[in-house]
Amino acid sequence: MPVIEYKCPYCGSGMSFDAATGTLSCPGCGNQEHIDQLPDPMKQQVFTEGEVKEYHCGSCGAVIMTDAETSATSCSYCGSAVVLADRLTGALAPAMVIPFSISKEEAIKAFRKWCRNGLLTPRGFMNANRIKSLTGMYVPFWLYELHNRVEVHGHATKVRTYTQGDYEYTETQHYEIYRKMRLNYTKLPLDASAKMDDELMDKLEPFPYEQLKEFKTPYLAGYLAEKYSYNDQELLPRAKEKVRSYIDAAISSAVAGYTTVNYTNKQIDTTMKKADYVLLPVWMVHYDYNKTVYTFAMNGQTGKVVGRPPLSKAKIAAWFAGISGVSFLSLKLIAWMMGGGFW
Repeated sequence: MPVIEYKCPYCGSGMSFDAATGTLSCPGCGNQEHIDQLPDPMKQQVFTEGEVKEYHCGSCGAVIMTDAETSATSCSYCGSAVVLADRLTGALAPAMVIPFSISKEEAIKAFRKWCRNGLLTPRGFMNANRIKSLTGMYVPFWLYELHNRVEVHGHATKVRTYTQGDYEYTETQHYEIYRKMRLNYTKLPLDASAKMDDELMDKLEPFPYEQLKEFKTPYLAGYLAEKYSYNDQELLPRAKEKVRSYIDAAISSAVAGYTTVNYTNKQIDTTMKKADYVLLPVWMVHYDYNKTVYTFAMNGQTGKVVGRPPLSKAKIAAWFAGISGVSFLSLKLIAWMMGGGFW
């Protein structure tokens, strides 16, 4: 039965990963195990694809109900943290993981603070007491290393205006430009889960990639984890599209100093050097306000919160009224200083 559970060797309680200490922790007796010193059972078991159709909790024997993408969850009956091992082997085995460093209590506190900072959100929303659910989830990502060969041809001008005597002159110099560059980008992240909102996941960046660790199943204990829905080749077109903005910025920097630049030919050849399958920590927050559920995401390492909160029409109107009032007074002051009037 490919279900991995971590039991405390002293009291037998189920152990979970503790974000605060970075250890596998027992809620019963407080025992803590350093993950680096634990053997990973994944390296001792071999599973055949399609071999298992049903999962059972090792603590209470209940059937574990999951969808096809889930690779770590908890038993609905006894709450034991379980890892579905056969969904993390072979091509589905992550290379690395960034563990959670923000606990559930810290995540709630940080989210409430973020809500109170919403200047244009309704007053009731800012109370931050309507959290419907907060789930710690390891989201599958591909980290791409893309190598780009870039050649650019174009026409540029430099315009200079100067005065001699009673005349003002404009001098325009024309240039044919050519740039050839090699641009390599590493650790370009793309979420690989069909369930996740791509825009939401993109806005969670950056993750602290210096915190990447070799994947071990104890990091997943007590959290949900998803396996990828799309492989690296299927997401490669989106990776190329994402890196295009970085390339355009590098090209613009390479032709800085001109007044105008018009490109006549731009060739970009992008090749994938490699793509690493990793799991990144995300707190998913579902917030119930005014009979509508809003979804937010929090970076499980940095605490950055992203999402679209509701906006207060009254606050927006007051804000625009304030801006209009300041503009009105400014214009009236300028008119008075010029000896005129403003009505």
